[in-house]
Amino acid sequence: MFFRVSFLLLISLLLSCNKSTINKPNILLIMSDDQGYHDVSYYGTTDIKTPNIDEIKKNGIRFDNFYANSPVCSPTRASLMTGLYPDKAGVPGVIRTYKDNNWGFLRNDVLLLPERLNTLNYETALIGKWHLGLESPNTPNERGFDFFHGWLGDMMDDYWDHKRHGINYMRLNDKIIEVKGHATDLFTDWSIEYIKSKKNSNKPFFLYLAYNAPHFPVQPPKNYLEKVMKREKDIDSVRANLVAFIEHMDYGIGRVINSLKETNQFENTLIIFTSDNGGHNPSKANNGPLRDGKQSVYEGGLKVPTVISWEKNIKKNISSNKTILTMDLYPTILEIAGCNDKLNIDGESFADELHNPKNSHKNDRNIYFVRREGGMKYSGKTISAIRKGNWKLLQNSPFDSLELYNLDLDPKEKNNLINSEREVYSELNKLLMNQIQDGGSIPWQRK
Repeated sequence: MFFRVSFLLLISLLLSCNKSTINKPNILLIMSDDQGYHDVSYYGTTDIKTPNIDEIKKNGIRFDNFYANSPVCSPTRASLMTGLYPDKAGVPGVIRTYKDNNWGFLRNDVLLLPERLNTLNYETALIGKWHLGLESPNTPNERGFDFFHGWLGDMMDDYWDHKRHGINYMRLNDKIIEVKGHATDLFTDWSIEYIKSKKNSNKPFFLYLAYNAPHFPVQPPKNYLEKVMKREKDIDSVRANLVAFIEHMDYGIGRVINSLKETNQFENTLIIFTSDNGGHNPSKANNGPLRDGKQSVYEGGLKVPTVISWEKNIKKNISSNKTILTMDLYPTILEIAGCNDKLNIDGESFADELHNPKNSHKNDRNIYFVRREGGMKYSGKTISAIRKGNWKLLQNSPFDSLELYNLDLDPKEKNNLINSEREVYSELNKLLMNQIQDGGSIPWQRK
């Protein structure tokens, strides 16, 4: 522990970022859990109403090619916190309670996003789901968050009971807490309390609000389900529960944003909404025209709804088709916060896109996706994908053959070109192997 503290102190002293708090925005980063690409009404989805997420879009930018770093929770969140690909962050798979089903250990030798923001005089808070470590040294307060009020673990077995495998992972900083109420409402209320407490602060804040919803078990409050069933006469019952669940969360998001307005903090708050992976198909998520969903490296498992607003600082009601990954939020947020240092990370800042979004982008950037998992379906092996330009090479099961798609001509990934485009396959296969080798150099299990 002494080494880590000394190391971080040294790094903080070496950083040359602008520590002044003048004109720095507050940053509100909202992440939902397993929300489908088209499970927002701003895409024209007719059976769901998300007016508050839509309002962020109306006040800012809709990103149509925003990808989660992985088709499951922990790896994407590790990329968000480190700016690295999941395997290079030490989290290629899901972190869980029991060692025999745990597939990641967050690297202890990198500075997380809140740690870097602390060096820029930001106050940092996580409210909601962490999912990057259940014990020291990888708890939120040990990894840079000044304040933590939320859920330490992965999924909840019940949104009112707040337990996983009978264990209570609800925390106020490092203390176990017993609380009553629906988890979505609790996280909303706690976020509002935090925002109000910062009304007269002389420091900007970074609030990471990470909802567990709409991750299964899908448990909307009864009145929300009744409203959806009454409004959508022919809706499937499974789909109705998910729609109600998301609409309940959307209402909470609206309350949080209203608290910014009520405390006169809205105009200078950068608001980001995104999801950690694609929607869960058994819960009847809507991933739009994309193939498959959560757990898959087809497009439906990776593309996520994402909108960003910043009153009076970015244009309103526009869209961007720039290809962006969750890990790109790390350098983007830091640049906006005043840090222009060269960062040794995989993510790339898209801060310029917020001020000058382009209508078209040539995607020359190579992007990589990975997931490691256990059980009979994966046997501890990985699934992975790499994209270069419009070409995407993937292996969606460790026991299946590689597949090659041209996403420009075949966005639904129906026509496998692995046998006809051998030169493209050879090039992408080499790139994929290099990525796997790089990631394999990082330990992902605690010794």
